[in-house]
Amino acid sequence: MNGQVLLFVCLCAFDAVLGQASYSIPEEMARGSLVGNIAQDLGLETRRLISGKAKIFSRNNEEYIELSREKGVLLVKERIDRETLCAHTALCALHFEIILENPIEFYSVIVQITDINDNEPSFEKNEMKFKISESATIGAKFVLERAADLDVGINDLQNYELKPSDHFTLKLQNNADGNKNVEMVLQKPLDREREEQMSLVLTAVDGGEPRMSGTMLILITVLDVNDNAPVFTQHTYKATVTENSSIGTIVAAVTASDADGDLNSKISYSITNTLDNVRNIFNINKENGQVSLIGNVDFEKSKHFQINVLASDDGGLTDSSKLIIDVLDVNDNKPDINIMSKSNVISEDANINTVVTVINIQDLDSGENGKINCFINENIPFILKTSKNSFYSLVTDSELDRERSSEYNITVTCSDEGVPPLSSSVTLTLHVSDVNDNAPVFERSSYEASIVENNTPGLSIFTVKARDADWNQNARVSYILEDSSVNGVPVSSYVSVSADSGVIHAVRSFDYEHLKEFNFRVRAQDGGSPPLSSNVSVRILIQDQNDNAPQVLYPVQTGGSVLAEMVPRSADVGYLVTKVVAVDVDSGQNAWLSYKVHKATDRALFEVGLHNGEIRTVRQVTDKDAVKQRLTVLVEDNGQPSRSATVIVNVAVADSFPEVLSEFTDFSMHDKEYNDKLTFYLVLALAVVSFLFITCLLLIISVKVYRWRRSRILYHSNLPVIPYYPPRYSDTLGTGTLPHVYNYEVCRTTDSRKSDMKLDRAASHNVLVMDPSSTGTMQKIHSEKNILDEPDSPLEQKPPNNDWRFNQGQRPGPSGPHMPYGTHIRWTPKSGTRAAGGPEVAMGTGPWPQPPTEAEQLQALMAAANAVGEATGTLGPGTMGLSTRYSPQFTLQHVPDYRQNVYIPGSTATLTSNPQQQQQQAMAQQASQQALPPPQSGQPEPPKAAQTPASKKKSTKKEKK
Repeated sequence: MNGQVLLFVCLCAFDAVLGQASYSIPEEMARGSLVGNIAQDLGLETRRLISGKAKIFSRNNEEYIELSREKGVLLVKERIDRETLCAHTALCALHFEIILENPIEFYSVIVQITDINDNEPSFEKNEMKFKISESATIGAKFVLERAADLDVGINDLQNYELKPSDHFTLKLQNNADGNKNVEMVLQKPLDREREEQMSLVLTAVDGGEPRMSGTMLILITVLDVNDNAPVFTQHTYKATVTENSSIGTIVAAVTASDADGDLNSKISYSITNTLDNVRNIFNINKENGQVSLIGNVDFEKSKHFQINVLASDDGGLTDSSKLIIDVLDVNDNKPDINIMSKSNVISEDANINTVVTVINIQDLDSGENGKINCFINENIPFILKTSKNSFYSLVTDSELDRERSSEYNITVTCSDEGVPPLSSSVTLTLHVSDVNDNAPVFERSSYEASIVENNTPGLSIFTVKARDADWNQNARVSYILEDSSVNGVPVSSYVSVSADSGVIHAVRSFDYEHLKEFNFRVRAQDGGSPPLSSNVSVRILIQDQNDNAPQVLYPVQTGGSVLAEMVPRSADVGYLVTKVVAVDVDSGQNAWLSYKVHKATDRALFEVGLHNGEIRTVRQVTDKDAVKQRLTVLVEDNGQPSRSATVIVNVAVADSFPEVLSEFTDFSMHDKEYNDKLTFYLVLALAVVSFLFITCLLLIISVKVYRWRRSRILYHSNLPVIPYYPPRYSDTLGTGTLPHVYNYEVCRTTDSRKSDMKLDRAASHNVLVMDPSSTGTMQKIHSEKNILDEPDSPLEQKPPNNDWRFNQGQRPGPSGPHMPYGTHIRWTPKSGTRAAGGPEVAMGTGPWPQPPTEAEQLQALMAAANAVGEATGTLGPGTMGLSTRYSPQFTLQHVPDYRQNVYIPGSTATLTSNPQQQQQQAMAQQASQQALPPPQSGQPEPPKAAQTPASKKKSTKKEKK
C-alpha cells in the first residue's frame, strides 16, 4: 500500500533539470510491488525514459528499488526490512537519483519506509536473579533489564507489566534519549522466614496491531539484612574516543561506593545494554569500573555510544548510571567519485558549456575532513562546474578542434581538507568526433611539370597530392579535372587525372611544334557532407624532341628546269656565290643548324659557312675551272640524334650567257640520275595503258570501216562525201557530237633512253632557265600561259576561209600521230626522239590550194583503210615522250554525226540524204578521219574558219536531241 506522494521540481546550478519526488511505502513489500508512477509524477513521457537510457544511481551498494522504463514506474526490487536498513532510526528512507542522457538530466527520489509491527519486544536474558535482604526498606529500587523492540513509533515498546505484584511494583523512568528505565520498587516488607524464594514475570508490551509482547522471569532470593546500597559518584559520565583507536584503549572509568562493610560493601560493575552493539565494542572491568575497547570504533557508522552501567553489592543492592561516549572523527575516508552519466564521444562543433558528464562526490568524513575540492588537469578546453548536493558537471570551456587534438584524457581529482588531506581521482577518456570543417590542401600552391613530345598516350606525367586534416570519410580526397579549353579544345582531350591517386596522364601524344605549354586546374574534393574542395593550377611544359629535319628554303629545287648561280671568272677570294637558307621547326639545340659541303665538283673552289650557309669562293677562279660546278650542301641540326637535309646548288662559272647555255644544255640529265628507275616504271605503265587504249581504238575503227565498206558496196556506188570541219574544230561545250574535250600534253624527254618527262614550269626571278627553243637569250619566265590564251586556241572561232581544208584530225599526209581536239606542247632543254620525226611538230599543214577532187577523196579513204595496218607502227620507243591525258570512252555515242555540217566540194548546200545513208556515210567519214596520216611538220598553220550557219543549225538540232 502506497503512502502519500510528495513531488516538487527545482532547477540546478547547471543546465540539466533536477526534480525531486517522494514516496512512502511500508516495509516487507513483496518483490515487484508498485512504488509509484515516476514518469507521471515527474511529468516525463515513457519514450523519454527509453531514449534517455534512464537508470537509478544509488550512493550505497544495495538497490531496493528498480525502474521500469517501458511503464515509467518504480518497483520493489528486494524485500525491505526497515529494522535492518535503519536500525533504531525513527525516519527511514531510501535516497537515490534517476539519470537521463542526451541531454543529461537527473531527478532525486526519496522513498520513505514505514514500519509495521513485525517485531515483538524481547529481553536479552530469559531470567534475572536478585538477592534481597529481608531488611530492605519500603521503596527500595531494583533495576530490571529493559526489553528491546526493533519497531519504531506506535509499534515500539510501550509498557511493562509485573506479576504477581504483591511485594513489588514497577516504576518507569523516561530518559533523555527516549528510552525508559525499568525499576522494581519494594512496596511490602520481605520476610525471609515466610517466603525465601519468589518468582515474578516481567512482560513488555508494544502498541502495534495486533499487540505483541515478550517476557522475562525474575527470581528473588530473600537474604538477611543489607542496609546500604551502592551509589555512583555521577549520575551520567561522559567520555570521548577517537575512531580507529586500537583495541584495549581505556575510554573511561565509573566509580560507585557502598556504606556497608565487609562483604556487603563489595561492589561489582556490569553493562546492562541490550539489543545494540555496545557490548561488542566496549567492556567494563567488574572490579574497578574501567571501560575499554574490545572492538573497532567507526565514526561513519556510529557517532555516539551510551553505556548503561550497573553497580551491585553482594547484598543484592544496586545502583545504575550511564556513560555517554562521543566518537571523534578521523580523516580516514577518501572522497568517493561516482560518474553518474558520461559521454565517450563529443562532436568537435559542440557549443561552449556543453555538458560532457555529471559527477557525484561523497566523503563519509565530517567537518573539515568532509569538505571536498575538485579540479581537473590544465590546458584542456573543459571546466568543472559545482552545484549543490555534491554534484559536479564537466562542460566545454572553448571550441574543440579534432585536428588539433582528437582525444582528451580528463583527470578529475578531488581532495578533502583533513590533516593530512586525502584525495582520489578518476580519468575520463573523451573522443572528439570529426566534422567536415577542413578543405583539402595541396602540397604546393601550383604545379609545373614537363613532358617530352611524341609521348605515348596514357603516359603518367606527374602526381598532384592534397591532404585533408579531417578523418575517415571527411578526409577521403578525390581529384577532378576542371573544365577548361586549350586553343578551343577541351583540356580533357589532352590530360586526365586519376580520381583516387591524383596521377596526371597524357591522353594524346603532344607535338611541341603545335603546342608548347598549356595550363589547367585540378580540384581536390573530400567525401564530407557537404563536400569541401580546393583548386590548384597545373602547368604542363612540352619539351622539344629532334623529330623534324631541317627544311631548305633557298635555293628552291625545281623538277623541270635547271637552276644555276652564275659566278664570273673574275670573282675574288671570298666572293659570295649564294646563301643556303634553311629552317628547323624544332627549338633549342635541335634547331641549331650547321652547313657543310657534302659533295662538290671542285672542293677546293667553294666553301660554305658553318653557321650562316653562305657559299663563297675559297680561291681565285681560273680559266681551267669547269663551267658547270655542282655542290651538295648538307644541312644538319644539333639534336641527338641529329637530322639533316641536302640541297644541290648548281654554279655556272662563266662570263657570258651563251657560254652558260652551251654547257648547261645537257646538265639537267644529271639532275635526274637518282630517279631513273622510278621514271622508267612510270613510263612503262603509261606505255601499257596507251597500248591498250590504241588497241581498243583500232578495234572500234576496224569495225566501223568494215560496216562502212559493206554499206557502200550494198547501197552506193558513188564516192563518199567527205564532211567539212572548220580548222581545229572541237565541241568544247558538249553540245555537239563529242561531249568531252580531249587535251593532250606532249613533252620531250631529256634522253630517249630514259623515261623522265620534262614540263615547262614557272621559274623564279633568281633562277636561270635554259630553254633551247628560245632565241638564245636568257629570259625570265614569270608565268606559264594557258592554252586558252594562245591566238590559235581551239576555243576561238575565226571567220571561215574560202579555202576548203581538213581540220587537224582529217588532214592527210605522212606526218605521224596528231591530236585532233587540242594540243599544248612544251620542250625540255635536250631534244628527244619521237616516232613522228623531228623535235618540233607544227600543228597544221596549211590550206590546200583547191578543194579536193574525187581522186583526192578516194586517196583519203584508202589512207583510212591503210591506217588500220599502220596504227601499231606509229607507236615506237620514242613515243614515251608523249604524255597523253584523256577522259572519254570511245563508244558509239561519241561518233560524230556526219549529217551535220557536211560540205560538198563545189557546192554551198548541205548533204541531206536519208538518215540511214547519212549515218553510214558518217561512220565512213569518221573512220577516214582517224586513219589519216598526221600533218607534215614545217607547214604553216592554216587560218581558222568561222562556224557556218548550217553548222549552227545542226548543232541546235543535236542539242534538242
